[in-house]
Amino acid sequence: MSSGGTNRALRWTWVITLLMVLALMANVTYVQGFEAQSLRDDPQNTRQYSNRDAIARGPIVAGGERIAWSDAVAKNKYQRRYKDSETFSPITGYFSMFSQTQLESSENHVLDGSDPRLKTTSLMDRILGRKVPGGTVETTINPRAQRAAYQALAGSGGRRAAAVALDPRTGAILVMASYPSYDANQVAVPNAKQAQAAFDRLNKDASKPLLSKATGEVFPPGSTFKTVVASSAMAAGTTKDTSVPAGRSYKPRGAGQPINNDAGDIGGECDNASIPLITAYAQSCNTTFAYMGAERPGNGGVSDQAARFGFYKKIEYDKGLSSAVSSFPKTGQPSLSALGSIGQGSTIATPLQMAMVAAAVVNDGKVMRPYLVARLRGADGTVVQGATRQSLGQALNADQAGQMRDLMREVVKSGTGKSLQGSSVGGGKTGTADIEGVSYNDRWFIGFGPGSSARYAVAVMTEAPGYGIESGPIAAKIIDALGG
Repeated sequence: MSSGGTNRALRWTWVITLLMVLALMANVTYVQGFEAQSLRDDPQNTRQYSNRDAIARGPIVAGGERIAWSDAVAKNKYQRRYKDSETFSPITGYFSMFSQTQLESSENHVLDGSDPRLKTTSLMDRILGRKVPGGTVETTINPRAQRAAYQALAGSGGRRAAAVALDPRTGAILVMASYPSYDANQVAVPNAKQAQAAFDRLNKDASKPLLSKATGEVFPPGSTFKTVVASSAMAAGTTKDTSVPAGRSYKPRGAGQPINNDAGDIGGECDNASIPLITAYAQSCNTTFAYMGAERPGNGGVSDQAARFGFYKKIEYDKGLSSAVSSFPKTGQPSLSALGSIGQGSTIATPLQMAMVAAAVVNDGKVMRPYLVARLRGADGTVVQGATRQSLGQALNADQAGQMRDLMREVVKSGTGKSLQGSSVGGGKTGTADIEGVSYNDRWFIGFGPGSSARYAVAVMTEAPGYGIESGPIAAKIIDALGG
C-alpha cells in the first residue's frame, strides 16, 4: 500500500475513533444528566434504598402547619417525623427504610431535592448531581377539619370509617380521614429491625390500617347511590316533581324475590303507587330506585350516569396517587341492576367517589378532579408548581343540578335526614348498606353545607350497627370545623 493510502486509512481510523468517543460521551452525558432519576427510581434498583437517612427531606404542610419533616439525629443522619400521624397519615403516608407512600411517594423528588425544577438548568449541575435542599409540599388539607373528622370517626364505634370533604368548585381535598389509622413514626425509624417489626404488626391487622379507607377501599354505598340514579332520571328528562312508581314492594324481571322498602316506611308515602321524585328520594323508597335501575332509565342510563360522575376508573388525586375503582354493575339482568341501584349487590364506591357525586351536584353538575397539593415550593420559598384544576366532565346541566340540590335539601327538611335540621348540613342523602352475615352495616351520609351556601361537599362512612343517619352528625362536625 502506498504511503498516501496508509495516511488515508489512518485518518479514517482516527475519525471513526473520535466519533465513537463522542458517541460514548454523549451517551454517558444523557444517562447521567437525563436518565439518572428514572434509573434511580427503577424498582429493580435496590441502591435507591441505601443511605435513605442521609437526606434532609423538606416538610409536608397543611394550613401552614408542618405535619411531616426531617430532624437531624447525628452527623449527616436524619429521621422523618410526623405530627398527629394517625390523623394525617392518609395524606402524608410514610417514608421508611424500605418504601414510601402517599405524598412521601408522589412528591418524593420535591421533598428530597432531586426534582429538576428545584435546581438550575445547567447541564454541569445535572451531570455532577449537586445537592439541592428539599422542597416543601403544601397540601389542600384543612388541619382543623381533618382533626375533627378523625376524632369523630374514631369515636363513632365503627370498625372501619372514612370521611372526605371537597371544595366543589375547585376539587381541592379539604379532609381525607381514615379509621383505623397508624403512626408513621413507628415505621420511619432508622433501625431496620424495629421498622420491620412495626410493618409486621400493621400488616397482620385485619382492619388494614396502612390502607386508606377514604381512597383505597370500596364499600357498598347503600341509598347514597340513589343520588346517581335520580341524576340518571333527570338526564333522561324526569324532573323533581315528576310522578315515579313507588309501592311497598317491587319484583324486577328474573328476580327470585321482590325488593321491599325499609320496615320503617310501611304506612308512609313509599306505600303509594306513585309519588313525586323529590318525595321518593327524601323518603329513600327502595322500590322507586330499583324500578329505575331495572326499567327506566334502566341499566344503561344508570351506568352511563355513574361514569359521568367518575365511576369505572381510578381517580388520580396527585401524580401517581389514585383511588380504588368504584363500580355499578353493567348487566342485562334487571334483577341485578335493580339491586345495584339501591346501592347493594355489586355496587361499590370509595368515600372519595361519593364526595365527588355530592360535589358535582353543588357545582352545577361539573365534576372536578380531586387534588391534594396546593403548591410546591423550593427551599427558598419559590413556588415551582401551583395547583392544577381540571374538569372531568359535566354530569348534569345547571338546571338539573339545581333540582338535585332541592332533592338533597328535602332529605333534611322532611326525609331520612330530618334529625340534622338546625345543623350546618344544608342537604344530603343517607345510606345504609346491609352486610350479609355480620352485625354491622355500612352507614353512609353524603351532603353539603354550611346551610344553603353549599361551600363544601362531604361523604362519611362508618361501619357499625345502625343506619346511615348516624353518620350525618359527623358530616356536620366536619362542615363546622371547615368554617361553617
